[in-house]
Amino acid sequence: MGISIPTSPAILVDLMKTGSVVIVFAYLVSRARFFTNLLDRTSDYKSRMLTILFFGALSIYGTYGGIVLSTGAIAHIRHLGPAGAIANIRDLGPIVAGLVGGPVIGLGAGLIGGMHRFFVGGFLAVPCGIATVLAGLTGGLVYSLKKGNFPRIWEVMLLAFGIELMHIGLALLIAKPFNDALAVVKEVTVPMVVANVIGAGIFASIISNLIDERKTSADKEKYRRELERKRFELETARSIQQTLLPESTPPLEGFDMAAFSLPALEVGGDFYDFIPISQDKWGLVIADVSGKGFPAALFMALSRTCVRANAMGNATASEAICMANNLIAKDAKSGMFVTLFYAVLDLRSKQLRYVNAGHNPPLLCKGYGGDVAALGAKGIALGVMDEINLQEIELNLSKNDVVLFYTDGVTEAINGRDEEFGLERLITLLEQNSSLRPQELIGKIKSAVTDFTQGQVQFDDLTLVVLKSL
Repeated sequence: MGISIPTSPAILVDLMKTGSVVIVFAYLVSRARFFTNLLDRTSDYKSRMLTILFFGALSIYGTYGGIVLSTGAIAHIRHLGPAGAIANIRDLGPIVAGLVGGPVIGLGAGLIGGMHRFFVGGFLAVPCGIATVLAGLTGGLVYSLKKGNFPRIWEVMLLAFGIELMHIGLALLIAKPFNDALAVVKEVTVPMVVANVIGAGIFASIISNLIDERKTSADKEKYRRELERKRFELETARSIQQTLLPESTPPLEGFDMAAFSLPALEVGGDFYDFIPISQDKWGLVIADVSGKGFPAALFMALSRTCVRANAMGNATASEAICMANNLIAKDAKSGMFVTLFYAVLDLRSKQLRYVNAGHNPPLLCKGYGGDVAALGAKGIALGVMDEINLQEIELNLSKNDVVLFYTDGVTEAINGRDEEFGLERLITLLEQNSSLRPQELIGKIKSAVTDFTQGQVQFDDLTLVVLKSL
């Protein structure tokens, strides 16, 4: 009984079985350090040699894992060689080696697989050996053309298709006798081309997925480092900004005072300041820069410097702030501005002379539980115009009078129903707690705002200064 030769579909199935084994090895090697070093372009001599040896070994396995065609339709061919005519996926290893490592690595893997095929023998040994070497070299040339970027999956499959057609063409061109070569080619062309193209596609998918995974991982790491850098910068900026605010309230004879500021972001635009003008006079400032975050923080530093520089000396409240506005307006190129309340406190006479440059009017509570009045005055925010006029008002403070300076981060704090904390709540708190020390009053207001917002994200910077006459 004669042994029947496998039909083309049977050949294809057997080749795909061989390909499956190769793919398993391919997946494992794609996770090896020497291979990932190659993808990252950080490979050393050892990594490159291991890649050549591994893909060369895959090429050899592709030869032995092929199908021997030495019976049936081509039984009359007596010079097939020791292994017969083999339908194989030998070219797959060198192709991929060239695509991931370049011409040298592709050529190295191709030489291993090609020389092995040559020494197997048979009348197809020379064209098959040459084809395998060219497969690795072609993959390397594509690597160079793509500047080291791995091709798309369909491009790899198209490359494998072209290389296998070249392989078939070399067999027809070189192998003798031609009729025998033609008989073998007719039998193996379709299954071998299909198997190599599919194998190349699967190989390309594995590598492409690996590249995507590593890129995603690298992007995540880059994002993490950038986030850490920004956090460090923000923390540094916050620390710097905190140094611009007074570390503590100055001891004022006949008065008690406390202050608190909480930016909505790491840095903010609110600020307060206590400026020594003379032995018995202090300048009291509370201000709110438009916006928040870094831009507001920078503008805050500019505004504070200008106000402090012009407040020192014997200038009146209105003169000091008008001169500060001249400087601020010249640098306010981004459309930012600052609202500000500035008062000069005379410790001996307990007199308060103040101007209001568009800021929330501070609240004055006369005595314990007395009437509450807003300290309003005509004025415009700083930085809006080069020249401004500010109304200066004089106020005499009595014992137990309390002045509450605040920014709109207090009154405009929002709860879950989009309701604002509002001025009325703040006035009620002041009326009910005017007998408390300034620090305790600030604590009451902070707690009330926190309870009102019910965990909502802080919308704006929040600043409080309380001055109490003793």
